[in-house]
Amino acid sequence: MRLQLASPAEHPRISGLPFAQSLDDWDLPQIYGVLGIHRHVVRRVMLGPNAYVVKELPDDLAEREYRLLRELADDGLPTAEVVAVVTGRSDQRDGILITRHLDYSLPFRSLLSGATMTASHSEHLLDALVGLLVRLHLEGFYWGDCSLSNTLFRRDAGALSAYVIDVETGERHHRLTDGQRTLDLDIAMENIAGGLLDLQAAGHLSDEIDPAEIAIALGDRYHNLWAELTRTDEFEPQDSFRIEQRLDRLHDLGFDVDEMEIITTDDGQQLRIVPRVVEHGYHLHRLHDLTGLVTQENQARRLLNDIRAFASEHSDRTAQTLDDTTAADRWLHERFEAVIDAIPAELVSKLEEAELYHQFLEHRRSISEAAGRDIALDEAVASFIDGVLTTAPHEQIHIPEPTTEHPVIGSGPGATDR
Repeated sequence: MRLQLASPAEHPRISGLPFAQSLDDWDLPQIYGVLGIHRHVVRRVMLGPNAYVVKELPDDLAEREYRLLRELADDGLPTAEVVAVVTGRSDQRDGILITRHLDYSLPFRSLLSGATMTASHSEHLLDALVGLLVRLHLEGFYWGDCSLSNTLFRRDAGALSAYVIDVETGERHHRLTDGQRTLDLDIAMENIAGGLLDLQAAGHLSDEIDPAEIAIALGDRYHNLWAELTRTDEFEPQDSFRIEQRLDRLHDLGFDVDEMEIITTDDGQQLRIVPRVVEHGYHLHRLHDLTGLVTQENQARRLLNDIRAFASEHSDRTAQTLDDTTAADRWLHERFEAVIDAIPAELVSKLEEAELYHQFLEHRRSISEAAGRDIALDEAVASFIDGVLTTAPHEQIHIPEPTTEHPVIGSGPGATDR
């Protein structure tokens, strides 16, 4: 048997798992089934404070997926952290791939199930999935099995961010052809419709959500986003302001531009813009440079807006203008850290800190509007704790309540229904 560990010092308990047994036979204190339809046996295992997803599949596929996930992570793409791969097990057993559970992530069934879920929730999910597929295609990655079951979602300041977690059918290329992109998109549309129809058949999908409409919208939004990121613009020389407008649109979408090629036509009458989009994360990189905070893109956009508001309030109050670095440093200590530090330890981990702060800002705005005045920071924090956080679910490691579809498997000491 061969065990490859990506970061052994960070995952010391992995080597103690019962790899000699089939995954179906593992009997651990905290082991769970995983929601969704899977080609292979998949389990979630708690080892101390960390949760891992363990999948059993043929050796060649396990090694291939291990390599692809590492490559995607190295390229800065949103994916699960790959931890280990096991091959050459006895009795011709399949190999095992282990990834770390993505903290604060939610499967689509949890996001779309329930009577309170509406079409607006599916809109957020759709935008996140489209953004993920486009980012993968820009990097030359053909997914081959884009589906809701192969994706996890995290809350992102009123929106969602999507992460690819299953890439056993994926392929890396220097650049995808239009035909490869079209095929990948067609597969995605079919899989998304199928996943939603499964929910609908089980009575877990809101009547407001039409699976066919969602699948069609996925294709339309993909084409629109791809065109915005890659199209060539032509304009008159006197309209050079359109260069800045194009950059602003790309930044608004969260994409940064490493290079922009501006070509003058032979007759000198038109300019042509060819952007070289290099990565997603314009706002999160800007926020990290200013504050050191690690966030998601929409969270970063929200926090940068709050920094600007903080600087504006300071200027109105003191008639002094703060530069970006000073404003961000003071905001970090006087606003962000002040709010996070005021929340009890047992509640602060219910959400990512950036998401927690975003939801606090939304709560403060709401109660201020209701009161007809600006609610002070301390008062707003107390209201947020009592009115929102105390009853909010804990989303760091999302494990649904036990059901026939999602049973608790572990039967050893310490088994839990959480």
